[in-house]
Amino acid sequence: MREQVRQKVRSSGRRSGRRTAVSVAAAVAVGVMTTGALAPPAASAAVRPDSMQQGLNALVHTDGVPAALASVQDREGRTRTYTAGVGDLATGAKVPRDGQVRIGSNTKTFTAVVVLQLVGEGEIGLDAAVDTYLPGLVRGDGIDGRHLTVRQLLQHTSGLPNYSKYLSDDIRHYDPRELLDLALQHKADFAPGANWAYSNTNYLVAGLIIEKVTGRPLAEEIDRRIVKRIGLRHTYFPAPGEVTIRERHPRGYYQDSAGAPLVDATQWDPSWAWAAGQMVSTDSDLNRFFTALLTGRLLPKAQLDQMRTTVPAGHPFTAGARYGLGLVSTPLSCGGVYWGHGGSMTGYETRGGVTEDGRAAEVAVTLQPGQATKERMDGVVDAALCR
Repeated sequence: MREQVRQKVRSSGRRSGRRTAVSVAAAVAVGVMTTGALAPPAASAAVRPDSMQQGLNALVHTDGVPAALASVQDREGRTRTYTAGVGDLATGAKVPRDGQVRIGSNTKTFTAVVVLQLVGEGEIGLDAAVDTYLPGLVRGDGIDGRHLTVRQLLQHTSGLPNYSKYLSDDIRHYDPRELLDLALQHKADFAPGANWAYSNTNYLVAGLIIEKVTGRPLAEEIDRRIVKRIGLRHTYFPAPGEVTIRERHPRGYYQDSAGAPLVDATQWDPSWAWAAGQMVSTDSDLNRFFTALLTGRLLPKAQLDQMRTTVPAGHPFTAGARYGLGLVSTPLSCGGVYWGHGGSMTGYETRGGVTEDGRAAEVAVTLQPGQATKERMDGVVDAALCR
């Protein structure tokens, strides 16, 4: 049966519990399906059950996500992929191994890398005012681009209000300038540099700066400077109006409340997230990206050091997390930290990162879950990296 479903798109961010009332018109062929109707997890043909497989199985059976996928990389670069659950509730299809998912706010790290590459090239100053690049554009109640810096954008210390909290119920293509105008209708959260608060508007402005400085679309710069440079074969920035996921992927689902039917939310226009959360990738490609970043393949040492200079992060991150410039450090139970970001988008949730010695783990599920499940996803990542 085909029906129009109203769907609340949550702000793209690691551990975001906020909901944005955006109606996503999705043509679906799903009847009344609840988490109790899920099939058993797909077997991992190449790998015997271990802590990662057990963790994914638990996310499906205990937490009720339709599917879970993971990729784990050891110090030597050897990779194992895992799946559990059902890739398509309507057909019962298996979960595609290392399938593509919407990666939400992991996009912020890609955007930050491009900004920092331009810093290294002398095109952008980290402590330069936003008005240097976007003169007169960022103005509002308590908001003045002459007193906001690029560093504050990347570190979420600008005080800019989060536009995604104020999106309307329309499901359509959004222009970045339109989203900025929406944010500027609201008062600043605090004076620049006075506090820390996660806001997609920061990366919206960062994306506009990239386009102004380079004279090219953000998507082209990410593709040229990162995706092609390190060979991310399954990672891309969706084109304007592109609502499908290009390659093999598990279907993503939306659930209005606990016990409510699961609705297919795979196809919709992600333009509202833009530089803050629009990209698509796989677990393995994300591991490759964060490994390349931490090993200096994408940034000169000076800019990577700036990226890894952190401040304490609050909601929506886990206790002890610290935020750099589009990069998050999370404590490990076995000591040390791992570096990554994570992302939340309607239909999908991703968690993971890499350690200083080259271990990497990324986990994705096909439902944007509640806080308790997000914490268990973090626990699965921690167990893989501490194994």
